[in-house]
Amino acid sequence: MSLISALRHYANDWQAARAEIRTRRIIDALPLEVQKDIGWPDAVRHHRLPLSVGSWAGGNR
Repeated sequence: MSLISALRHYANDWQAARAEIRTRRIIDALPLEVQKDIGWPDAVRHHRLPLSVGSWAGGNR
């Protein structure tokens, strides 16, 4: 894997992690009634992918 390729993977993983954090903050700011209506956080617990450093460092996706 080239250095450019590794940096690209790292940047993509970082961007995805930031997007997930941003989404969680937005949903957590919603009123509890709305969160309950959309199934938050129960719907996410079963389908959540762990935040990891990605495949470039040997992490599992």
